[in-house]
Amino acid sequence: MAKDFVRHRQPWKSEELAKLRTLAAKGMGLKAIAKALTRSEESVQDRAKADGIGIAKLR
Repeated sequence: MAKDFVRHRQPWKSEELAKLRTLAAKGMGLKAIAKALTRSEESVQDRAKADGIGIAKLR
């Protein structure tokens, strides 16, 4: 059963994507952006990689 588990994530809204791009452009780190967007660091990191957004302190 455990391997059938699917993690459901909230879809990203266009406002959140715009805010992610703005915060990344200001040079904020991953933790600060995740806190500002109230999302997990993993979610922010995955979305940034998918959209090609560079984050200052991306692990």
